[in-house]
Amino acid sequence: MAIILDGKALAKKCKETVKKEAESLKRTPGLAVIIVGNNPASRVYVNSKRKDCEECGFLSEEYALPEETTEAELIALIQELNAREDIDGILCQLPLPKGINEEAVLMAIDPEKDVDGFHPMNMGALLIGKDGFLPCTPYGVMEILDEYGIDPKGKQCVVVGRSNIVGKPMAILLLQRHGTVTICHSRTPNLAEICRTADILVAAVGKVNIVTADMIKPGAVVIDVAMNHNDAGKLCGDVDYEAAKEVASAITPVPGGVGPMTRAMLMKNTLLSARKRQG
Repeated sequence: MAIILDGKALAKKCKETVKKEAESLKRTPGLAVIIVGNNPASRVYVNSKRKDCEECGFLSEEYALPEETTEAELIALIQELNAREDIDGILCQLPLPKGINEEAVLMAIDPEKDVDGFHPMNMGALLIGKDGFLPCTPYGVMEILDEYGIDPKGKQCVVVGRSNIVGKPMAILLLQRHGTVTICHSRTPNLAEICRTADILVAAVGKVNIVTADMIKPGAVVIDVAMNHNDAGKLCGDVDYEAAKEVASAITPVPGGVGPMTRAMLMKNTLLSARKRQG
């Protein structure tokens, strides 16, 4: 039976540390969150981020814009927030309504306030090993591995998923920690065979049960990043969890695994921004 990697408990501990460190700053860290339109899932995420800010003692500002907001109006708001001294982080909730270029919007955010870690400047810094904001989900995965003493050094690491938000940066972070990394995706023809080589297996595709128990090497560490809903409407990940936990040595649950750590790392990045900007 696998050890359950409890991201919820670790996130609580991380946020307590962030709150304590923020109290020593000259000014309260500030996070601005922009939501455009009425996407129900986005509303849930934005509400949870407001709650996280409250727990950490941060200034939290929400900008709920109507569906008909233009790209120019959205970028104008971002530029105003870029200039604000009391705002350390800017987050624009994705997806955006049709007609708004997400890339243009993300590019408009000051890289020094890009606490999501999605700006090309921060992505580029990650690639070459320089300081910048790390994307929150892969950052959270690394914190989980560290908390449980799981060292990627010398391990075979397989990342299933190639998104800019999770898959690619996840692979780079594991590589920086001396893991031997293979990136796969939903179209990899011998996916099961490659997954079975993994000492650390990270699933981040967004497809229910794409990773089954017979694809897991006995004793492997399994990190399930995805947030899906199965046919019964229940929240689940990419991994067949009940079967996989009988094969793996350690596994993250969904919910309660990587998700809470993603949010905690957003708070950590906002603290880091505030510290940098206050000298």
